[in-house]
Amino acid sequence: MADMREEIKKVLLSVLAAISIVTLGVLGYELIEGWSLLDALYMTLITVTTVGYGEVHPLSEEGRIFTILILFLGVGLVLYVFSMVTEAIVSGQIQKAMGRRRLEKKIAQLKDHYIICGFGRIGMVIAEMVSKEHPVVVVENDPSQIQRLEEQGFLYLEGDATSEETLLKAGVERARGLFSVLQSDADNVYICLTAKGLNPRLFLVARAAEEDAEKKLLRAGADKVVSPYLIGARRMALTVLRPTVTDFLELAVHKASLDLQIEEITVIERSRLQGQSLLESGIRQKTGAIILAVKKESGQMIYNPPPDYIIEPGDILIALADQKGLMRLKEMAHTLSG
Repeated sequence: MADMREEIKKVLLSVLAAISIVTLGVLGYELIEGWSLLDALYMTLITVTTVGYGEVHPLSEEGRIFTILILFLGVGLVLYVFSMVTEAIVSGQIQKAMGRRRLEKKIAQLKDHYIICGFGRIGMVIAEMVSKEHPVVVVENDPSQIQRLEEQGFLYLEGDATSEETLLKAGVERARGLFSVLQSDADNVYICLTAKGLNPRLFLVARAAEEDAEKKLLRAGADKVVSPYLIGARRMALTVLRPTVTDFLELAVHKASLDLQIEEITVIERSRLQGQSLLESGIRQKTGAIILAVKKESGQMIYNPPPDYIIEPGDILIALADQKGLMRLKEMAHTLSG
C-alpha cells in the first residue's frame, strides 16, 4: 500500500512539474516576445516535446536564451513524466489505487460493523463466521494475506493494526466490536488500549498466546480474552473423557449446516414474554426450544432455569432448537405485548 501511494505521488508531482514548465514557457514568451497566448503555448509545446517545427515568429536574443532554458528544464521532465505514467498504467498501480479508493469509501459508510485485526488462521475463521450476519473489516499488513483477502472478497485495510490512524480508517468509532487476534500479546494489548480509547463502547475480544497475558489484556480494555491453545487442549482432553458430549457440542455449535443450533435471544422491553414464567410462556410447546440458561443484565448466569423462572426484559435466553423454532422464539421475545 505504501509503495502504491509513493508511485502515485511521484506521478502527480511529475505532472504538476510539467504543467508548471508549460505555464512558465507561455508566460515567458508572452512577456519577452509579446506573443499571443496561442502562439506562446504552441512554441512552448514544440520546444519541450522536441517536435522540431520552425519558430512561430523570429526570436530575439532574449527569446533564444529563454528557449534554451525551457529545453533544459522541459525535455527531460516531460520524458520522465511519460515514462512514469506509462509504467504506472502498465503495472496496474492506478487501477489498484482506484480500487482501494472504492474500498475505503465502502468502509467509511459502515456502521455497527466488526473489525478483525489479523487475518491468520484464527482471523480467517472469525471473518467467515461473523460476515454471515454482520459487516466485517479486516486489518492486515502481510502481502500474502492481502491477496487472500482480495480473493475471498472481504473489506480490508492494508496497514498496522496497532496504529490509531489505521483503526480510525477502519471505522473503530462507529464499530460494534473488534477482534484482536495478532500473534503477539504485546500488539494485542496495544490494540486494546488504542481501540478502547477511541470507542469506549466497543465490545473487544482479544487473543492470548501466553497464560499471563489474559490479565494484561483485560486491564487494557478487552471484554473477553480467549486462549486458542488452552481451548484446544481442553477440547482434545474432553474428546477422550466425554466423547458424546463433545460430539453433541460440535453438532450444535459448529455445524451450521445442521438444523439443530444453540442461539442467544434477548428479551426486549415490553415483550410478550415479560413477566411470564417459562412454563406460562409456552416456549417449549410453541417453538420446541429448550432454554439451557439465562443471562441477566447484571451478568449473572442462571443455568437450567426452573419452570417457574420469571422472564424479565434484558434477559438473554440461551436456547437449543432447530432454525424454525429459534425464529419463532425470537419473534416471541421481540413482539410487544398487546
